[in-house]
Amino acid sequence: MMTFKIKFLLVTLGLYLVIPNGRLYSQKIPTEQKTQQEAQLPFDKEVIVGKLPNGFTYYIRKNVEPANRAVFYLVNKVGSILEEENELGLAHFLEHMAFNGTKHYPKNELVSYLQKMGVKFGADLNAYTGFDETVYQLPIPSDKPENISSAIQIMRDWAQDIAMEEDEIEAERGVILEEKRLRKGVQDRVQNLTLPILLNHSRYAKRFPIGTEEVLTTFKPEVIQGFYEKWYRPDLQALIVVGDIDVQDIEQQIKAKFSDLVAPKEAPERSTYTVSLTDKNSFTEITDPEIGGTSLQLVIKQPGTEFKTETDIRNYLVTTLFNSMLNARITEVGKQENPPFMNGQAGFGNLMAGLSAINLVVATKPNELEKGFKAVLTEVERVRQSGFTQTEMDRIKQSFINEQDHSYGERYKTQSATYAKEYVQVFLKDKASPGIDYLYNYYKKNISNISLEEVNALISKFDFSVNRDIFIVAPEREKDNLPKEDTVLAWISDIQQENLTTYEDGDYSGSMVENLPVAGKVIKETIRKEVGITEWQLSNGVKVILKPTDFKHDQIIFSSYSPGGTSLYPDSDFHSAINAPSIVAGSGIGKYDSKTLPKVLSGKLSKVTPYISDRYEGINGISSIKDLETTMQLIYLYFTESRLDDAVIKGALGNAKSSILNRYNNPENVFADTVQAIMGNYHYRNLPPSLEKINQINPERSLEIFKDRFADASDFTFVFTGSLNVDSLKPLIEQYLGALPSINRKEQGKDLGIRIPEGQIEKTIYKGKEHKANVRLVLSGKYKYNEANHWNMKALQEILNIKLIERLREKEGGVYTSGVNIKYDNFPKPNYLVSISFGCAPENVDKLIQATKDEMEQLIKNGPTAVDIEKFKAEESRAIELAIKSNEYWHGNLVKRYQNNENPAEILKNMKHVKNITVKSVQKVAKDYLNTNNVIQFVLLPEELEK
Repeated sequence: MMTFKIKFLLVTLGLYLVIPNGRLYSQKIPTEQKTQQEAQLPFDKEVIVGKLPNGFTYYIRKNVEPANRAVFYLVNKVGSILEEENELGLAHFLEHMAFNGTKHYPKNELVSYLQKMGVKFGADLNAYTGFDETVYQLPIPSDKPENISSAIQIMRDWAQDIAMEEDEIEAERGVILEEKRLRKGVQDRVQNLTLPILLNHSRYAKRFPIGTEEVLTTFKPEVIQGFYEKWYRPDLQALIVVGDIDVQDIEQQIKAKFSDLVAPKEAPERSTYTVSLTDKNSFTEITDPEIGGTSLQLVIKQPGTEFKTETDIRNYLVTTLFNSMLNARITEVGKQENPPFMNGQAGFGNLMAGLSAINLVVATKPNELEKGFKAVLTEVERVRQSGFTQTEMDRIKQSFINEQDHSYGERYKTQSATYAKEYVQVFLKDKASPGIDYLYNYYKKNISNISLEEVNALISKFDFSVNRDIFIVAPEREKDNLPKEDTVLAWISDIQQENLTTYEDGDYSGSMVENLPVAGKVIKETIRKEVGITEWQLSNGVKVILKPTDFKHDQIIFSSYSPGGTSLYPDSDFHSAINAPSIVAGSGIGKYDSKTLPKVLSGKLSKVTPYISDRYEGINGISSIKDLETTMQLIYLYFTESRLDDAVIKGALGNAKSSILNRYNNPENVFADTVQAIMGNYHYRNLPPSLEKINQINPERSLEIFKDRFADASDFTFVFTGSLNVDSLKPLIEQYLGALPSINRKEQGKDLGIRIPEGQIEKTIYKGKEHKANVRLVLSGKYKYNEANHWNMKALQEILNIKLIERLREKEGGVYTSGVNIKYDNFPKPNYLVSISFGCAPENVDKLIQATKDEMEQLIKNGPTAVDIEKFKAEESRAIELAIKSNEYWHGNLVKRYQNNENPAEILKNMKHVKNITVKSVQKVAKDYLNTNNVIQFVLLPEELEK
């Protein structure tokens, strides 16, 4: 859906802290000063860049990933920062209006036309408004010339021919007010208090893109029309086209369509706004009853950075190395029996509008803010006193180069949207885009020249004396226990006066598996030529499925499963069982503890994650070709040398207990947990998290259960998809998977009798301060489990979603968005679930629920229209065309097919199933499954409405 962007990040655990730009580890902070005459970086020669006489800019690049697709971005240097007091929110409102009619596509014809082309509204067709920009994005199938021509016409219409009809403006007011309502909550309240301070009370602090309710409800149509004419002009616009296209043809069409764009007479100057440093400090405490935990953030604002020269690239490298090493140390500190913090970070980051920043962030248990903040600050001070070590530096450098090697290897698989987004920043911020070849060669050539002394010198920029903001955010009940500014400054002084020990690093070379196990053998091979699959049966009973692809240059995805899961254990063991994988994975593996293992794996693309679900256990992950043996060793070690680190796990459980204390401050958590409990019919295993449940976790029992679940590989199936060479993979499979323990157990997951309750149930929860409501309707029942039904249910989901958007959003103006999700399962007996959700004003709940039921009844009574079916088929067919060329699509489908004992060749029939969908077939599943005999109605309302 259309939206607006404010660049900040909310830390997890219910902590609401502003982090500049949402990025902490890869921003450019100057370390070297540029020479005055330093040359600008060259622009990527694969891109055609042009500017028309009227000032309109364009970027065009041919790229065939994905094939027969192209992305179009219309970029406007127009955002909320340009709004006058009577225009607050109109840049964003204007973005919405672009989808409500243009010169060549009146009313809703634009969205309808694109849906017939196979473009999904929201998922594909989208836009956003920020402080300084509005960007429209349109990905299309490029295999038909008329699609290209239409896309260019749409972009041209958006540039200066949005219809702006009064009735559409009036209808859209309600939608945008609901978008504004949807965002209300503790996050919004904290943001409104922190961002003005962070932005030094500049113009940015008074120009949030969503605007004010007063302006949104009262502005005259001529005001938004005037804003459009004033700012949507060629000298502030660019068109970016990347994809499987004829570049010369695109350029000629752009010249033909956009050369007639004109700027208004006496067009106002497009001022560049910045946030100036004030050389002042601030201290802010924020408490709120809905905040989920205690946190402190220290921000040191500094002049912004650029990315235009080789010096900028070098500075990027230096800060990347610095941030990586510092945060690796901080992470280590958190791995102990009584960790000083729940989450801690520090490093250089980018802010906005001419500013960058240094951040220290810590989230702690109640009354432990001093301990947590000092722990993070201690690692900063340790670097100041003794610097990083050469072994740390060598490890991080190698990790960085390995990442670059992998990215460079995938350069011909780069998605068109990735390039397009890069060129958006080129136009908006004048960033360099020299291309991956240039950057890769620079990194390889120069990273060895970056000295440890150069990286250590960055610590001098941690100057806490000026341009400093301190934010403390906490639950309301902790208000009286929070420190004041002089106390926090005393903490800083305490640490700076300590004489700290030097950090000790170690040598982490050597093999993960010192003594190779006795290898197994492939005893049976089956080739499924129709789907390009090789199946192996190993001597220990393990089954291996191999699907080689060329969709990526270097990506191997794997999953495994074995029947059993937590269902085989009594309720008294449930919490120990369900948490066993995270407890074991958090303890390290084999001879490596949780602090050492990340260093051993540094620079390797090898991610291995064990799991135990209700009915299965297994190991999932991803690997590069080069690191596949490491991946196999990790799998082997989880089966044979799992371990328990008592101190680390006790610390993690302590953090979990602390986080649960404030979980129910948040109304969204209360709502979600209530839904979960009722949907599980209050079965013990479906009850929400609590302190009591955490106390039931026995780490020693968790390890026992984990070892039991992975004691027998004879019923495990492993599925590998991606850059596989079957012949070279075979020795690794035999060596490691063939050596897994096998005792030939025969197990199946148990039916625990957990069922969604039948009948009509209504549950209203009163929680929260904001005047907003959340609604969820859940329909459920028995299901005929077959392929035809699956595809018709998918069509029903998409069509019902469109109908509800048209009714609840466009006609009623009562919601910003709604969602429909349909699931089905074959265990324990075939069943289905239809979930419909939306947010709205409390006073509109009953009306919109009835409107939802009316739309369902219409589908039951009359079925969808032929146009509805046409749109679904177009969208789904185009989606399959793309998905079938991805490892994720094949892998997910293969795992599901094998797990359900289904023929994997059915994957090749997906397009056929789409073609077989008709008005009558969708109407039939609507009649069968939009059954309100079993419906649960959940409503979340503010506390003020509780009688």
